[in-house]
Amino acid sequence: MTPARRGITVPELVLFAILGAMCFLGKLLMAGLPNIEPVSLLVILFSITFGRKALYPIYTYVLLEFLIYGFNLWSINYLYIWLILAIVAWCLHSQRSPLVWALVSGCFGLAFGALCAPVYLFVGGWAFALTWWISGIPFDLVHAAGNFVIALVLFRPLQKLMETLYTRMIRH
Repeated sequence: MTPARRGITVPELVLFAILGAMCFLGKLLMAGLPNIEPVSLLVILFSITFGRKALYPIYTYVLLEFLIYGFNLWSINYLYIWLILAIVAWCLHSQRSPLVWALVSGCFGLAFGALCAPVYLFVGGWAFALTWWISGIPFDLVHAAGNFVIALVLFRPLQKLMETLYTRMIRH
């Protein structure tokens, strides 16, 4: 019996770099729609398809965000916010229903502002964090609806694509 590989192979590195860049591009192409983006669904799909290796495309996406938009308070949020969603997806990885994943993605969109608020708590205190979060609730509602619809419609076809890409890459 050979020991399990823990590292990343060159084909995986290439695939994960492309997927991270496509995640960034998907968000960029949808930037005209407020808080509607494919990132949440892609993080879920990366997590259930690649397991712990999902961190490679996720943080490739985060790195691209930092390189293009610079660093600010939101940058701190991006260091942990996507990891939270990945952990939820890892815990529910056996779920196959697009409706379940649409609900997870929608709930994440609704909770996004609350999950980001701790950074603002440390910067400006309770009042600042609470008012920042409350003022963003309308955007979180749109985020939730967008995430729900995108996941409901695209989960199954993107999951099949992700699994096909990964399976073919492993065989070669």
